[in-house]
This record gives sequence, C-alpha cells and structure tokens, in this order.
Amino acid sequence: MNIYSQIRHNKLKTYFIIALFVGLISLVFYLFGQYYGDPSTYFAIGMSFALFSGLTSYFYADKLVLKMSGAKPASKEQYFDYYTVTENLAIGAGLPMPKLYVIDEVTPNAFATGRDPKHAVVAATTGLLERLERSEIEGVIAHELSHVKNYDILVMTIVTVLVGTVIYAVDFFSRSLMFGRGSRDSDSKSGPLGLVFLVLFIILMPLTASLIQMAVSRRREFLADASGALLTRNPDALADALEKISQDPHMMKRASSATAHLYIANPFKKGMKAGGRLSSLFSTHPPIAERVKILRSM
Repeated sequence: MNIYSQIRHNKLKTYFIIALFVGLISLVFYLFGQYYGDPSTYFAIGMSFALFSGLTSYFYADKLVLKMSGAKPASKEQYFDYYTVTENLAIGAGLPMPKLYVIDEVTPNAFATGRDPKHAVVAATTGLLERLERSEIEGVIAHELSHVKNYDILVMTIVTVLVGTVIYAVDFFSRSLMFGRGSRDSDSKSGPLGLVFLVLFIILMPLTASLIQMAVSRRREFLADASGALLTRNPDALADALEKISQDPHMMKRASSATAHLYIANPFKKGMKAGGRLSSLFSTHPPIAERVKILRSM
C-alpha cells in the first residue's frame, strides 16, 4: 500500500467511523426511548446529537484534545531544538510546519492531532524534551509527522471525540436509569426482558467503543514507526526513544482513556511490562518491545 492509497483509505475509514458512531449513539437514544415510552423522539434527538458531535469532531477535535491534555503553545526561543527539529523534518517530508505545543508532564511522551496537514499540531511533554537526546527527539517527531502525512491524525482525533461522546451518553442514561424511572407504561412497552437488554447494552457499549479505538490505533503505530525511520534514516534513534519512554515509571496526569491512543506510547503503562500479554491485549498500542525489535532490524 503506497502513501496515496493509505491517505485515501484513512479518509474513507474516517467517514465510516463517523457513520458507525452516529448509528451507535442513535441506537443508545432509541433504546432509552423504548424504556421511557417514546422511542421515535429519543431516536431523533440521538441522531441530531450524533451528527452535531460528528461535525464538531471534524472541525474542532484538535482544540478539544489540546485542552484535555493541558497543552500550551511552544515558542521557538524557549524550545529551540524542538522547533528546529520539527521544521527540518517537515521540510524533508514535504509538509507544512505544524503548530507546536508543550505539555507540562515529567513523563516523556508526544502526540499529533488535527484534521489534515494544514491544520496539524504536534504536542510533546516537557519530560520528553528534557530527557531525550536531539536525535531521539528527531525520531519521535518523525513518527508524529508520519501520522500527519498519512492522515492518521484525522481518524485518530475524530475517534477521540466520538468515543468520549458515546461513553458520556451511556453514562448519562445509566445514571438516569439508576436514580430516575421511566414512564408509567414503560413496563408494558419494554418489559423485564427489554430492561435486561438495556442494562447489558449499557455495559457493552463503552467496551465496544474502546475496542474500535484500539483497532484504529494499533496498526498505525507500526506504520508510523516505519515511515518515521525512513524519514530520518535512523531507526535506532526512535528505538532508543521508545525504550526511554517505556522505562519511565510515571503515569501521565492529564491523559485520559479518550486521548490515550493518540500518544506515541501508552500513557497508562505504570507498573506494566512493555511486552506483557495482558497489557498488550487491552492496550491501544502494540508492545514497545515488539516495535523496538522491528526498528532494530531495519
């Protein structure tokens, strides 16, 4: 698969994911409408809410992600190496210079966001900029710029907002189910079986959203590693950076389950072995040890 087919594939996948989440959110509202005795109205509300969320995620998801992450603009004067490394790599990759942000976190990590290369943003933690060598920072930035060039950022950023929307909708209705009650005739319309199905749906829906999030993220990390190594011609620099990131014992304070898949490495790896079977099964990222092994073999 060449770069152009990858970009086309990512754009089509974005539309599919938006349509999928619109359907899932509408289904959430419809099922609760069944419980409350007015499925048509709830479905219409859900559809409107889902479409609004989809449009918002396309145009404003990057700003929401930056706010959620506590990222601040990075000046060239204060972060000279960060700026010049990104500038040089962007020229080499044929990309516009992305906006640069910094997250005040001791944990080394980074991510890219935005809907296309013209609106791309790269954010790095202060821990990454302070603890990694310039060549290692170059490897990390090349990885993130590869996400930008392949339009991975479009898919991954939109998924961030839509997953959060699904979880929020399910949480809102589950609380109303616990502390409120349906319409007087809801029992006759849905019955005990309908209520059991509704509870199961509440439990499974966030898991489904998270599985979609994982499926979107994991394969793209391998592709970005390879593309980043090709850009710098120095795969060992990225491998060294990944090893340093994985060895850090701290967990990021401002990361969340909605944004975790954006980072170059899982921000919740505290206390886990990088190649552990359980952690790799439920992680949004492939094991660091596997990524490093592939990079070392290049």
